[in-house]
Amino acid sequence: MSTASFPPHALHDYALLADGERGALIGPDGAVAWLCAPTWHDDAVFAALIGGRGGYAVTPRGRYVPGGHYEEGTLIWRSRWITTDGVVECREALAFPGEAGRLVLLRQLTAVDGTAHVRAVLDPYADYGRTPPAAPHRDDDGRWHLNVGHHRLRWQGAPSATVGADGLTAEFVLRPGERHDLVLECSDAPLPHTPPHAGQAWTATERAWRESVPPLERTVAPRDARRAYAVLRGLTTHGGGMVAAATTSLPERAEAGRNYDYRYVWIRDQSYAGQAAAAAGAPELLDAAVHFVGERLRSDGPRLAPAYTVHGRPVPDQRELGLPGYPGGSSRIGNHVGEQFQLDAFGESLLLFAAAERAGRLDAEGWKAADLAVRTVADRWREPDAGIWELEPRQWTHSRLTCVAGLRALAGAAPRQPLAGTCERLADALFAEACATAVHPDGHWQRATDDPGIDAALLLPALRGALPARDPRTRATLAACRAHLTQDHFVYRFRHDDRPLEQAEGAFVLCGFVMALAEHQQGNDTEAYRWFERSRGACGASGLYAEEFDIAQRQLRGNLPQAFVHALLLESAARLAPPFAPTAE
Repeated sequence: MSTASFPPHALHDYALLADGERGALIGPDGAVAWLCAPTWHDDAVFAALIGGRGGYAVTPRGRYVPGGHYEEGTLIWRSRWITTDGVVECREALAFPGEAGRLVLLRQLTAVDGTAHVRAVLDPYADYGRTPPAAPHRDDDGRWHLNVGHHRLRWQGAPSATVGADGLTAEFVLRPGERHDLVLECSDAPLPHTPPHAGQAWTATERAWRESVPPLERTVAPRDARRAYAVLRGLTTHGGGMVAAATTSLPERAEAGRNYDYRYVWIRDQSYAGQAAAAAGAPELLDAAVHFVGERLRSDGPRLAPAYTVHGRPVPDQRELGLPGYPGGSSRIGNHVGEQFQLDAFGESLLLFAAAERAGRLDAEGWKAADLAVRTVADRWREPDAGIWELEPRQWTHSRLTCVAGLRALAGAAPRQPLAGTCERLADALFAEACATAVHPDGHWQRATDDPGIDAALLLPALRGALPARDPRTRATLAACRAHLTQDHFVYRFRHDDRPLEQAEGAFVLCGFVMALAEHQQGNDTEAYRWFERSRGACGASGLYAEEFDIAQRQLRGNLPQAFVHALLLESAARLAPPFAPTAE
């Protein structure tokens, strides 16, 4: 399938299908523009999103207006098209929970109103669209078999498909009320002899989503909180690792060179998700985060990398694929993050373990990992690090204060543990150093010992307990962020230079939710809800969030969906809710 057949859309228009082991982006035209297999960081078999060949589309014939929505509390998507003949829907999902080596993509067409005329095109290309498939063949039961690269595919539901220049093409005419199932399998090993039954796969997927996503009724936005949780669950593998995003190379700003591969597990982002799950009273994602982060610490200790593959292995180095890329971007895979030292990752790990201990879920192995994190902070806190934004190594204030918060949280969660005294003394030493070297003359925390600028990340340490809410530096930092890093209730990370904020980069959606939490901590609930609602609205049509939001063009920027944004939405929705008061009997 050529890239011209189904060109890329604005990120606003895509929905995510995910089963924990991999994810697909589907556009309003019913085309799967992105799918890597067998897992997140492996090569794509549908790569049209970044200019590679290959795709899988189910689209009405003739003119139509697209729409769609998620079924509540799931990543089951319903594409919906209003045509000149009526209404057509296609129910879409990756069978959930996914198997490690094999995906099952379910698509169920329904002629909701009137007769439906639909065309399906299947044209997989391995290696990000650079390796064509071998000639497909149809078995005696009408199922199609395709081999492409190391992938083996089986497609059922289209026995009358024809082979052409754009792969397999099938035409369907559905009478009013009629349904039709398409099932695609893709594996890096021989497929099972018996193919999946569509009805059984749908039933199992529906049940698994119901069991995985809690009601979250005590949040200020239960529907959005459930969707955020579903996204985080969909990005989390059976081994506990949660990828930072499903995609690579989607530009933060056109032609600016900021195109990164986020299909890996960032220790910081995973810790955010675990803490959000703890705040919402949803232990499954908390346990997954503790498991993955704990394993990495026990394995690597002071050499903990900022990010790993979902299998816990090093992130491959960055390279270019030579594809056209998403418009304004490139086709970059891999990431240089493995070469960095990020001190705050150790502090975030301690905050995660403290949340698990408060929930009664930190076992002996978790405490071993916590002990390693504390030792590493003690040994390395004086070293320059890349910081939360992965910049040049410096003495970043946020990194040190995050470690202060993590040490104090762990000591407070288990004051009788032998490690508690060590944590308290080390936290006091780091905090004293930060107070001596990183407080701006105006009274707020500054970005680094040699950088007087303000940074929205500096709102986080007070939220996590590095210092009290009433401390003058907490209030001064909030006031400085509000005065210098905001526009129309959107929040930017920091000032890159003398340009207006919006000309340097998009508003950072994560920081908008952090601002809401900071205002809430100060008792400014009306302002907290304003920041929360403004950030909550910075999503696409499907409710997914990217890293940044372009205010001028009202567009999503960066990779999609960005896990840490969904994590902070979930946490904000939980923490901004009024305390639960049981009804009198």
